[in-house]
Amino acid sequence: MRTAVISHPHCRKHKMIDDHPECPERLDAITDRLLASGVDVGLTHLQAPKAKREDYLLAHDESLVNLVERLIPMEGLNNLDGDTWLCPDSLKAVERAVGAGLLAVDEILDDKLDAAFCSVRPPGHHANAYSSSGFCVFNNLAIAVKYAQSKGVKRIAIADFDVHHGNGTQDIFMDDENVLLCSLFQYPFYPNTAVKNNNHIVNSPLPIASNGDDLKEVFNTQWLPKLKAFKPELLFISAGFDAHLEDDMASLKFVEDDYIWLTEQLCDAVKNSGCRGVISYLEGGYALSALGRSAVAHIKVLTEL
Repeated sequence: MRTAVISHPHCRKHKMIDDHPECPERLDAITDRLLASGVDVGLTHLQAPKAKREDYLLAHDESLVNLVERLIPMEGLNNLDGDTWLCPDSLKAVERAVGAGLLAVDEILDDKLDAAFCSVRPPGHHANAYSSSGFCVFNNLAIAVKYAQSKGVKRIAIADFDVHHGNGTQDIFMDDENVLLCSLFQYPFYPNTAVKNNNHIVNSPLPIASNGDDLKEVFNTQWLPKLKAFKPELLFISAGFDAHLEDDMASLKFVEDDYIWLTEQLCDAVKNSGCRGVISYLEGGYALSALGRSAVAHIKVLTEL
């Protein structure tokens, strides 16, 4: 189907301390695997536009935007939160990471695409309205959701399968009943924030060593009924691949087939509900080979919608 990978060379310009796991090579791992797999042939490739300051303010307080702008260094690095650093070119990457989702929303609402994968960095799901954290500067996906709402989209679902809890996304949409958030993650684990549930926030914490069978149980019993009842007009995915067995960032045991299965189930759950498209955003994933294989497996499913 009409599926695009949206990225930009500037997303490689964001660099942190030496040997930081959230590195430019993550994007290379995905690009290289796409080319080697042959999946690339069936994709549209789009360059992410440059987001504007007003776009950040859709999901973030002025105080956070001011802080990030002020901390962009002329040279060297500035520490943003203890895990996240800013370099002189970081804002160039952030602009495109945010812009990718805005373009994806426009392309789907204009009926030019059915799905998009935003292969960008820095990631976003730990950033809330007032603070950056966990390698994340601004919440790319949350900004895109807010942008879609500004375009008249009423019901939006978010599925987050990063190994770390998407606490920033939870905080931003906690009081918005027009957004359904389904999130699974290793627990207890970083970011160790409060795990809250209500009618439209479905958190599914998983213990150490959980595998694909546990993933299926969570989806079938906790997520699927909510998604079917909610009938989203757009589905957003926070696609973190750091729950992979080979990724030593955490201790879950997912493999490529699990990401294939979950992506298929998510798409099947919403395709008969009037959903206009799927927008997936890269979040975590730090074992480069596993990241490339898993992301391309995920993208391949999106091409088959």
